[in-house]
Amino acid sequence: MKKRWQKILGASFLSMMVLVGCGQSDSSEDGNGNKGADSETGETFQIGISQYVEHPSLDAATEGFKAAMEESGLSIEYNEQNAQGDQNNAATIAKNLVGDGVDLVFANATPSAIAVANETKEIPIVFTSVTDPVGSGLVQSMEKPGGNVTGTSDTHPDAIPNTVAFIDEQTDAKTIGMVYNAGEPNSVAQIDIVKEAIKGTDLEVVEATVATSADVKQAAESLIGRADVFYVITDNTVVSALESIIAVAEENKIPLFVGELDSVKRGGFAAYGFDYYDIGYEAGQLAIQILKGEKTPAELPAQYPQNLKLMINKTAAEKMGVELKPEWDDIAEYTE
Repeated sequence: MKKRWQKILGASFLSMMVLVGCGQSDSSEDGNGNKGADSETGETFQIGISQYVEHPSLDAATEGFKAAMEESGLSIEYNEQNAQGDQNNAATIAKNLVGDGVDLVFANATPSAIAVANETKEIPIVFTSVTDPVGSGLVQSMEKPGGNVTGTSDTHPDAIPNTVAFIDEQTDAKTIGMVYNAGEPNSVAQIDIVKEAIKGTDLEVVEATVATSADVKQAAESLIGRADVFYVITDNTVVSALESIIAVAEENKIPLFVGELDSVKRGGFAAYGFDYYDIGYEAGQLAIQILKGEKTPAELPAQYPQNLKLMINKTAAEKMGVELKPEWDDIAEYTE
């Protein structure tokens, strides 16, 4: 039996940036109970937040970013906007934030990051939840981003290959059903990685594309009888309607593999993933260095997630007809 799925990564591609200092956020108070500016610079920074859609993973990333800011000792005011999954909204938000002259933009998810990058080459941009920073044109390379953009990716290079290996070696599946939005560049990039990863196996990918979250349930139902397992990558449109595909998977006893840990906790069967809070926090650490004038975005390497682990949902496994194997105890973390 092949052993690819047993690999546990002990280190990331890039070391975690060290947070300098700790102190107050924009809501902090001085000794007299008054809100004040950063004690070091005397300046209050304006940060624009452009988040593409509301769902637990992206929400956690924004929470992590704000936590890093709160610990930094910088005084921050936020201009926070959500595109509600609409790329036209993302473009409008980008234009408005740039017009407001914010000091830095935190862009959460690929469409939001691209929209802001298209709008300004001067204001620093720190992204997170971007699957393919190089392929999407946000950075020249992970090591040397160039320009005014850097950030943290939401894909670990081994996440998809490990998932495909697990499906190949640990299940009887022959077909992987994938629902995704072909209009999201990050999703297309991941589908290509899956297709590359199945080479040399007997697995086949069957696809169903969607344009909105309202299409997800019908797309999943179209794969019944054609897919032995489902695999939902980190597609914002599909993840925002994950409960729809979970219901189809449970009703038809189809194991649902997902692309991140929050989706496992919501009812997916299994994922090789990481915490989105962490990549948001790591993006915040990059932003701190930029705001303090220590580095420019071009000088800060973009980062992959620091840790990767396999998580399995026991309750979901039962509902989807998956029998848990004793040998998984050594490689997986369980939730219910």
